Amino acid sequence: MRKSYRIKKELEFQKVFETHNSFANRKFVVYFMDKPKQPHFRVGISVGKKVGNAVMRNYVKRRIRQSLLEYKPDLRSDVDFLVIARPQVSGLPMTEIKQQLGHVLRLAGLLNDNRSEDK
Repeated sequence: MRKSYRIKKELEFQKVFETHNSFANRKFVVYFMDKPKQPHFRVGISVGKKVGNAVMRNYVKRRIRQSLLEYKPDLRSDVDFLVIARPQVSGLPMTEIKQQLGHVLRLAGLLNDNRSEDK
């Protein structure tokens, strides 16, 4: 995913947190903020130390990024959102990560899912 699709700065993370729009399941928490004039979505990914060591955290981040890349055509473009991985996500296979991430994105209303592949 290109850098223009990422939220990297602490101030931008805090703005999204302050909106208090959040949805969660057992594996992920998603915070989002509407930005109507934005050409495409932006995402920030946070994986805490409870998930594992640096190798495991980076592994989980790569899998989250790949899942988001696969969901990209169906994601709303007018939002900034944060994906926070809970400790239970470590050790999950890619299909389970994608399914759980899709579930929480649907709960948040960020995924316009017209396909039936993950049901």
